[in-house]
Amino acid sequence: MKQYLLAVYSAEGGRAVDDFNSEVQAAGAWVFAGGLHPSSTATVVRAQGGQVITTDGPYAETKEQIGGFWVIKAADLDAALDWAAKGSAACGWPVEVRPFQDDAE
Repeated sequence: MKQYLLAVYSAEGGRAVDDFNSEVQAAGAWVFAGGLHPSSTATVVRAQGGQVITTDGPYAETKEQIGGFWVIKAADLDAALDWAAKGSAACGWPVEVRPFQDDAE
């Protein structure tokens, strides 16, 4: 099975997703998931010209940031999209679906 990232884009703050997490685990699709601290706690690291530069705060200056994610196993993109729809309903925010690269890609 292919693995997919389901990234939750949200304004700061969160909602309960425990029931959805339990459903993904029970279906055997669970690989890993996590909620993130607010984007104000982020640090951006850049390697430029042989130096490492760190900057406090999020990389992108935008209202919506990645608030959490799931990594799931799914037979195909359609199955991953079904899980994303359930995840979006559970958390109340948009969920972006992206497949992981295969070793051959």
